[in-house]
Amino acid sequence: MASRQKVVRFRIETLGHHYYFRRRKRPVAVNYHFTRRCNKTCGFCFHTATTSHMEQIDKAKEGLILLKRAGMRKINFAGGEPFLYSKFLGEMIDFCKENLRLESVSIVTNGSLVQQRFLEKHGSNIDILAVSCDSFDEGTNIEIGRGAGDQVRQLYKIGSWCRQYGIKFKINTVVCRLNYQEDMNKHLDSLQPFRWKCFQVLIVAGENDSSGTLRDGRKFLITDTEYQNFCKRHSRQASLVPESNRLMAKSYLILDEYMRFLDRDGRKPSEPILQVGVNKALESVYWDEGAFKERGGIYDWSRKKGAAEKKLEW
Repeated sequence: MASRQKVVRFRIETLGHHYYFRRRKRPVAVNYHFTRRCNKTCGFCFHTATTSHMEQIDKAKEGLILLKRAGMRKINFAGGEPFLYSKFLGEMIDFCKENLRLESVSIVTNGSLVQQRFLEKHGSNIDILAVSCDSFDEGTNIEIGRGAGDQVRQLYKIGSWCRQYGIKFKINTVVCRLNYQEDMNKHLDSLQPFRWKCFQVLIVAGENDSSGTLRDGRKFLITDTEYQNFCKRHSRQASLVPESNRLMAKSYLILDEYMRFLDRDGRKPSEPILQVGVNKALESVYWDEGAFKERGGIYDWSRKKGAAEKKLEW
């Protein structure tokens, strides 16, 4: 079957002859899900604990070097829950900043295992800390599978620590059947995140799409109109960044625990970048660069102001 990947070709005219070449994709921003293990059971999770594999730290560093050489400017560490392996996470953060000199190093966490001493040690190398919070009602958090009764209190603690250590504080919210009618404005006014990502709950084949998968997210689905009404209710929040299913589904470049790029167009993952290299791995998966740009994939993502304002060389 022919690939539906958009191919951009450039034309050069020399002495009356036309030459065409394909532009290589650049992995500008990569989400490295180095573990699938998690200490929560969110019912709509689309990156579930189907394996317990985690790459050896030296191999992981080798893969990150390859990504930097291929054009990576931002790395986001995710899971699973990355703070389950705080020693691995801390070493990766420091390596990316001190050795690779990446513009931005960020983490996405459920927040439950974040400790102040970790931020004391590694905070100077963290640009963004994103905490997932789907509700400010602890009963709703528990029903979703994320809460233990202290989600909101911990969120406020982390926000305070981020201000203390100069880390950009971000909140991620999955808008779903259990929270789409909630008004979160009061808490957002108090927390003042620099960025509040609101995702429409997403179904991914083989991850959360049936009773036979580890999670079944179908019962959490909402309509586009319900999602839009949630965003409209919070439109006065300057930090609000809405991401509908259309923008989210294929615009993220995800590296899994085997250091393979995941495909969101129904095909298999790439071969590991450690085996075939970054360029060949990227060629075998679908990544919607247009949607990446449309959803604001490049933004002020560094502690240093203006670091992400360089124009992309598409």
